[in-house]
Amino acid sequence: MCGIVGYVGSKEAAPILLEGLRRLEYRGYDSAGLAIVGKNGEMHSVRRPGKLDQLEEAVAAHHPEGVCGIGHTRWATHGPPTLENAHPHKSNDGSIALVHNGIIENAGTLRTKLEAEGVVFQSDTDTEVVVHLIDRLWTPDGTLEQAVSAALEQVIGAYGIAVVSTRDPGKIVVARQGSPLLLGVGKNGEVLVGSDAAAVIARTRNVVYLDDGDYAVLTADGYRTYHLRQGPVQRKVHEVTWDLEAIEKGGFDHFMKKEIFEQPRTLEDVTRGRLLEEEGSARLGGVTISDKELLEIDRIIITACGTSWHSALIGEYLLEELARIPTKVEYASEFRYKNPVVDSRTLVICVSQSGETADTLAALREAKQRGAVVMGIVNVVGSTIARETDFGIYLHAGPEIGVASTKAFTSQVAALALFTLYLARRRNLSILEGRRLVKALQQLPAQVAEILQQDAEIEKLARRYINAPNFLYLGRGFQFPVALEGALKLKEVSYIHAEGYPAAEMKHGPIALIDEKMPVVFLAPKDPVYHKVLSNIEEVKARSGHVIAVVNDGVEELQGKVDHFLRVPETHPALLPILTVIPLQLLAYHVAVLRGCDVDQPRNLAKSVTVE
Repeated sequence: MCGIVGYVGSKEAAPILLEGLRRLEYRGYDSAGLAIVGKNGEMHSVRRPGKLDQLEEAVAAHHPEGVCGIGHTRWATHGPPTLENAHPHKSNDGSIALVHNGIIENAGTLRTKLEAEGVVFQSDTDTEVVVHLIDRLWTPDGTLEQAVSAALEQVIGAYGIAVVSTRDPGKIVVARQGSPLLLGVGKNGEVLVGSDAAAVIARTRNVVYLDDGDYAVLTADGYRTYHLRQGPVQRKVHEVTWDLEAIEKGGFDHFMKKEIFEQPRTLEDVTRGRLLEEEGSARLGGVTISDKELLEIDRIIITACGTSWHSALIGEYLLEELARIPTKVEYASEFRYKNPVVDSRTLVICVSQSGETADTLAALREAKQRGAVVMGIVNVVGSTIARETDFGIYLHAGPEIGVASTKAFTSQVAALALFTLYLARRRNLSILEGRRLVKALQQLPAQVAEILQQDAEIEKLARRYINAPNFLYLGRGFQFPVALEGALKLKEVSYIHAEGYPAAEMKHGPIALIDEKMPVVFLAPKDPVYHKVLSNIEEVKARSGHVIAVVNDGVEELQGKVDHFLRVPETHPALLPILTVIPLQLLAYHVAVLRGCDVDQPRNLAKSVTVE
């Protein structure tokens, strides 16, 4: 969601903060601002609604000077994206400035109390109550960290905050509860804070991930970490292994297209060193559970949100088909408020690109409290879900900057396939079938590269349908989740209404929508349900719908029934989703670009949803 960056050191803070905010643009935002404690003890604050260009122009005009400051990109939750609601927020005397990610659940109660004490609010945000609370609780001989920790004792909700004050200059106090924050440990006394590593990677690779309940004091002399209830704590320093180039466009017009084209490499990375060709199995160093404990699992629940939920659905098909173990997929946002049937023989798999998704993290904690074994499939090393699960699999896909997930989706499916292979070979899968799956996994990178060669052809197809008001995506079996994902991609980046459905369910409602204006995308590879899909194609053509078919064979028998073909190579039926989704990603991308949409930062969307 929102982005936080902070810097204290010996250099001018403004350019460093703006640089960090640029790195955080991918998270989605609608306003931005910064606050710097000046060398003469004054507070410089600059805020603007809209994109960072507006903030940069204002900073250039105001020339805020100082070596200690905080910055923020806001994604509106409480209050619209206006100048008044942009962060940082300040105390009434202007001496304290604060930025915040998250939601303060008791903001209404605190606001009423503070207004009764004479506090004047300038915004509609829940954030502003925190800065005023810090102001009211600051004792005459106290420090910034004492006032912040006292205020947080009264706050209920999720937050990642960074605070500076002219009363205690040269210091940033940060705190985390349910919203990710990390420290960047630089050289020569520089210390930074960021919502994620992208904010600090230009200046340091050494980061410290804060846990829930932590707060830290940052000065040019270093940093100190504390826990609100436990007092001083030590947190491990991690090294960020990816390069700055990973969050640059690398010659592509958009991050989304770059990340689509990175998938041959990311699929190779997720399987590298993990495939055992001779044994027909997988080696998963992160899966630390013993074979005995693993075989005692009699039920699996996969929980996720958004695109990760679609990969989880494919995981359900994989695990039930190949490992023969009952599997259910739950929306994390629903799981956390249900009374789920979970016990020590249940494995709960949490899937999240960022490893910080609020609902998935809450589902993880609920599952652990009920005694389940909890596994994570995440992309971001050191993320909260990665740290709190019992074991897991890293995707190694590198930073995903585009808001619409592409390479993380295919890597998640590949990781679920690896875990399925690992589990199935210990249960019932033959060595021959295991070898077949291993070989198919090895071939995926080259096959995806082959599909990407159709990019220009898919762009031409996109031109024909940029004005279509609706799309329908249909698939059966393993291809049903791909239909959902294809529809989601189109909705996210082009703003065209699209629905994904099981193909057999078309007759139970969606068929009423089909006319000569309706493009229908069929996932129709040669798989066990191929001939069932053919009848659905006939029904659409009988109603003058336009048919786009993703196929790997059988083009001859579909001639005259399909308007456009998108071809993928043949592979193991369980791995076909990794191939069939690629042309749908490209179709969504090109439709959106041709419609003039911002594909990397679609309206109203955020990359990582860290609040409810």
